[in-house]
This record gives sequence, C-alpha cells and structure tokens, in this order.
Amino acid sequence: MTVVRIVKFGLVMKAEDEEAKERLFESVLSECRDAIQSVREELKTEQRQRDVVMDGEMGKVSNLQYLHSYLSYIKLSTAIQRNESMASALQKALLCQPQAEEDGKRTPRPQDLIRLYDIILQNLAELTQLPGLEEDQSFQKEIVLKTLVYKAYRCFFIAQSYVLVKKWSEALVLYDRVLKYAKEVKAQAATKKSNFKELPDVQELIKQVNAEKYSLQAAAILDTTNITEEVSPSQTKENKPLLERLDNFCLDPSLVTKHARLVPFPPDFHPIPCKPLFFDLALNHVALPSLEDKLEQKAKSGLTGYIKGIFGFRS
Repeated sequence: MTVVRIVKFGLVMKAEDEEAKERLFESVLSECRDAIQSVREELKTEQRQRDVVMDGEMGKVSNLQYLHSYLSYIKLSTAIQRNESMASALQKALLCQPQAEEDGKRTPRPQDLIRLYDIILQNLAELTQLPGLEEDQSFQKEIVLKTLVYKAYRCFFIAQSYVLVKKWSEALVLYDRVLKYAKEVKAQAATKKSNFKELPDVQELIKQVNAEKYSLQAAAILDTTNITEEVSPSQTKENKPLLERLDNFCLDPSLVTKHARLVPFPPDFHPIPCKPLFFDLALNHVALPSLEDKLEQKAKSGLTGYIKGIFGFRS
C-alpha cells in the first residue's frame, strides 16, 4: 500500500517545466512497474491455492486481481498523460520550426506525433481489457470517447504528413475523416453530459482542420498552375508523341530520357481497299451448243474466195 500512495502522490504533483515533468512521469511509471511485479508474484501464489477450491469460485475476481487492475490502470493512465504531454510539446515545436532549424536541432515532424498517438490508442485498448472492468459500462463508454478523440488527432497529423509530400487528395480525405471523428465525439459527449477536461479540445481541432482544408485547396491549385506553365496541356492530358506536336513548343523533360515518346508505337491500323477476286464457278455446269455446221461453212467460203482471187474473178 505504500507504493500505491507513492503512485497517487506522484500523479497529483505538477512540474514546472517539461524536463521535470518527464522525470516525474518516469518515476511514477517505474514505481507502478515494481508494484505490479510484486502483485503478480502474489497472484501466482494465490492461483496455486485456488486450484484446490471448488469450481464455482474460479470465476470470481479476487482482491489481488482488483489491485493488479488498479495499478495497471494507474500505469496506463500515466503513460497516456506522458505521451499527451510530449505530443503537446511537439505541436508547439512544429509552430516554432524555423527557430529550431536556426539552432541546429532536429526539427520535429508530424510522423513523431503519429507514433505518440499510436501508443496512446494502444494504451486505451489495454485499459478496456483489465480484469474486473469488462462490465463497467460507464468506464467502457469513457474509453470509447477518448479513443475517438485521439483517433481524430492521429488522423490529423497523418494528413499533415501527406501535405508535406504534396499528396493533396489523400490529405483532403483524411481531413474529412478528422471532422467525422470530431462530430462523433461531440455527439457522444452531449449525450453523456460529461466534460473531460484532460482531453484535447475537439472544437479547436475542427477550426484548425477547416483552415487547413482551405490552405490545402489553395496549395493544390498553385501546384497545378506551376505544372501547366512548364508542360503543355497536350503532353499532360492527351500524351501526344513528338511527331504529332512538332508545331507546338513545350518543355518536355521526358524527351531526354530513355523512354521518350517520339512516334506512336505500335502504329495504328488503317483501312485499305482489298483486291477483288472472281471465280467463274458456273462455267463447268453450262452445256454449250455445237458449232460444227458453222465451222464447215466458214471453211468452204474461204476456199472459194481464195480461188476467185487467184483467177481474178469478181462477183
């Protein structure tokens, strides 16, 4: 119980600066780990004693298990507060990023905040699995609400990381997801009629997301304008080869690469006239008339005319 009092005393203390606060958190977490280890050893002894009792008492949660859950709750809650404090410090550092670059320090990135919120969400998931708290509906709803809040902030900084690499569409979709989470938080908080002062301000996040969306849309338009100044619309939209746009000048960096598109390949098909072919298939089945009589008359008339021509007779 002495350790529990030390832990509770450490939770209510307030540090003057970030370094002192971090040392305080580490001290509290260390005390929690030692206390949890001691309780676990006691639980092993209790478990061996309970193996010989009746089966009807096996499903009950003992006082030591409640104590273990209580200490685990303090440890996880303290870890969440520490990570939230570190996240707030990083957010302030992001606003003062030019000054950090001048001092030669490592500049914070949105990815650092994403990692912190991932750890917070993992700690919240562990809180819901503590023995003895599964049927506490009020506690479970409170954890669900906190999970939505930290999911909204995590999604916001993922969108910020996409903005840095100029992925405008992905960032815009994530900003809409942040607003969805924030609206769910406001709806659930209104139904519960509770005020969680230790949570980040969701209303302030909504204002920041709306401002970032307008800024993102302006940056996307400017980025598109810069691209169209350097590359012609025929290249970006129609993707015509060089042979078809010789009369239009444009700065095409792909022409000096190994994959320059100079001519359309493979070439397109063109219609050509086909050569007609005729086959007289009916001639083999036609019965032709006999011409023998006409051939004899032609031979006689030819011989008589020849003789008359020799002797000079004229008709």
